[in-house]
Amino acid sequence: MSQNTHSQQRRRRNRRGMTLIEIMVVITILGLIAAAVGVAVIPQLEAARRDRASLDIKSIQGALKLYYTKKGKYPDTSSGLNALVETQSLEQMPKDPWNNDYVYLNEGGKPVIISYGADGTAGGEGNDADISSADGASAKNK
Repeated sequence: MSQNTHSQQRRRRNRRGMTLIEIMVVITILGLIAAAVGVAVIPQLEAARRDRASLDIKSIQGALKLYYTKKGKYPDTSSGLNALVETQSLEQMPKDPWNNDYVYLNEGGKPVIISYGADGTAGGEGNDADISSADGASAKNK
């Protein structure tokens, strides 16, 4: 083989791979794309959690109506949602999308189901806002 053929083969070998700088540029671009997608997706995830909590509350309200049909009354606050599980109106104790228990209150009137939102405590704004059946399962609870 001639020297010209060897130099052509060497050039081809050098062209096959990517340099470290090229790899770093590609990784940086992928990181920027991932960050942009994350900024767009995270608010949607929180909105989906709030929507799920509202749907869960409506489902619990349905189980409460079934309990009322069987027993002629709603469970009191001390019995809470456990009474729904015991009468098989619910299969299991539900958790809100933030893995907290739903709060059940019944003080002689219409029962209220509450999720305290992302922070798990009463009150709050934004993602920490309470979701209550008293507010149509979509607004803040005081």
